[in-house]
Amino acid sequence: MLRLFFATQARILALAVRLLFPRRGAGRASPKRLAVMLAFIPVFALVQLIHWVGFLLDEILFPAYRRVDVREPIFVLGVPRSGTTHLHRVLAADEQYTTFSTWECFFALSVTARRFWLAVGRLDAKVGAPLSRLLRWAEGKLLGGMADVHSMSLWDAEEDYFALMPVLACFILVLPFAHSDFVWRMGTFDRDMPEAERRRIMDFYYRALQRHLYVHGPDKRLLSKNAAFAPLAQALAERFQDARFVICLREPANTIPSQLSSIESGIDFFDALSQAPDLRARLTEQLAFYYRNLGQAFGAASENRCVCVTMSALKSDLASTIEQIYGQLGLDSTAQFKARLALREAESRGYSSSHSYSLEQYGLSREEVERRLGDLYAKLSARAIAVEETPKRRQPEALAS
Repeated sequence: MLRLFFATQARILALAVRLLFPRRGAGRASPKRLAVMLAFIPVFALVQLIHWVGFLLDEILFPAYRRVDVREPIFVLGVPRSGTTHLHRVLAADEQYTTFSTWECFFALSVTARRFWLAVGRLDAKVGAPLSRLLRWAEGKLLGGMADVHSMSLWDAEEDYFALMPVLACFILVLPFAHSDFVWRMGTFDRDMPEAERRRIMDFYYRALQRHLYVHGPDKRLLSKNAAFAPLAQALAERFQDARFVICLREPANTIPSQLSSIESGIDFFDALSQAPDLRARLTEQLAFYYRNLGQAFGAASENRCVCVTMSALKSDLASTIEQIYGQLGLDSTAQFKARLALREAESRGYSSSHSYSLEQYGLSREEVERRLGDLYAKLSARAIAVEETPKRRQPEALAS
């Protein structure tokens, strides 16, 4: 662990140096980007250092977490903007699973931090929950504008790829660190990550899951959702050989503009294009890799290990889709979960969003996208579960997060 810690600190320092002194031929950071990054990097480094202190305390106070087995986890993967968040939060209502919450991803990756904040939460509840009310008010002000792209609350089920943030192996870091070759390799992990680095990252991720289960119950089944793990699909399948996978799919002509649109505010905030003018083109190419890698990882997987589901199936009949997922993977469901599922389906039918996008605004055409990615999508969707679409029950396009 110490080796990984020092390697990560060296990488953060190198990124800061590269920001100020870019390589020959690389774009120079604009004054706006420099100002934002000079404020961002120290805060980011401090937050990660706090996580590492927690990891160190775990080894002293809670070493038994290392003996926890991650048995038969469920991984929800897929291309971005294909309904993974919606499906994840529906499945998270099933009490047999445990999954990461947003507050854990950002503030409590260690057992020590989780135990501390859970104790604070219990104390807060005993005195009338003033801290909880303050946090909910604050998140409404800070995160409310994201609802059309990716709804987020501290208490929501969230992607656990944020657990890789302390080792800079979280691909969302391509927005602040668009000049990092290492972060870009996370986007093509199975193809381009060196074997030694690949093994260290997967070991770190396994420890993160062990810590979570140690706190929330070793008898629980881990539910993980990460669209950003599509480039790690083969590594996950190799490391978790008893895992089950649900692959969410969506037509490339809709996926690409939706994903580019969803990160537009981040690109603008960090002024990433000033140092990486080809950022959007690289992201588009990376999405193509997602489709290819999912096909290579699961194209020949047995039906009881991997199930593919299209976004249109999730929209047309959520309850039937979930039932088929459970049946194909050999999962049991309870009457309580089925009741929650019926309620969630009714709620989602009334949801709408103002999030809009088009291929044309990114200089792309449907014909070009279909030519490059149509066959890849067709091969994956050919093994997707079939649900009869009922127009009156169709879900809105906005459930694409």
